[in-house]
Amino acid sequence: MVQLTLPKNSQVTGAGRRFPAAAGAGETRVFKVYRYDPSTGENPRVDSYEVNMAGVTMVLDALFKIKNEMDSSLAFRRSCREGICGSCSMNINGVNRLACTTGVDEIGGGDVTIFPLPSQPVIKDLVPDLDNFFAQHAYIEPFLKAGPDPDKERRQSPAERAKLDGLYECILCACCSTSCPSYWWNGRKGDPSEEYLGPAALLQAWRWLADSRDEEKNQRLDRLEDDFKLYRCHTIMNCAQVCPKGLNPAKAIAEVKKMMVARAGK
Repeated sequence: MVQLTLPKNSQVTGAGRRFPAAAGAGETRVFKVYRYDPSTGENPRVDSYEVNMAGVTMVLDALFKIKNEMDSSLAFRRSCREGICGSCSMNINGVNRLACTTGVDEIGGGDVTIFPLPSQPVIKDLVPDLDNFFAQHAYIEPFLKAGPDPDKERRQSPAERAKLDGLYECILCACCSTSCPSYWWNGRKGDPSEEYLGPAALLQAWRWLADSRDEEKNQRLDRLEDDFKLYRCHTIMNCAQVCPKGLNPAKAIAEVKKMMVARAGK
């Protein structure tokens, strides 16, 4: 039987702090937020914030209100507030989402629980360490590989261009990869060339394999062909369910596998 152990100081223990709403607050809602600072050597805790919901539409609004009015020590990432940058990805009520595009009314009643993305080391509070995730993305070489620049543009028919729809829109928020059980167990060996690359990186791999202008398809497939990098996908479909852009990484991974089989049969 496999023996699994949690990293030191990773298990939530003890009671967190409670932050009541200010006197006279109108409608309120409790947000339970994961808190962890590795520099203290203490285990994580979950703090509860009773947030005045005036002006709060999205979960990110509530986090801003917590940080600005209740607890300035809370750490989280954010940037565009428009579902474009992917910075504010986190686990909200058990589902990986973007805080800026998740309406508070979309997640039902009761308390709202906010944790960092699963399976990644935590830098502080809701800020995961995504260095390995981006190293995996870099491994698939996400850029066009073609010969010398032509005298004119590289031509691509409308039908060829349409093959990239549902691929180029990825914002690298990591919601898909960190929702994937196969990625949890096989996605962090310390070297992107020796691990399962995960849904986000493999969707990007297919984006370039599907591009009619790219001239290094065999070389790209060579970099994916081993027991781990591609074939640890078991089509669980969590990736497609949580993608905030409505993309389907599992389908892209299946297309890569089909191309790999077709090449082997030649």
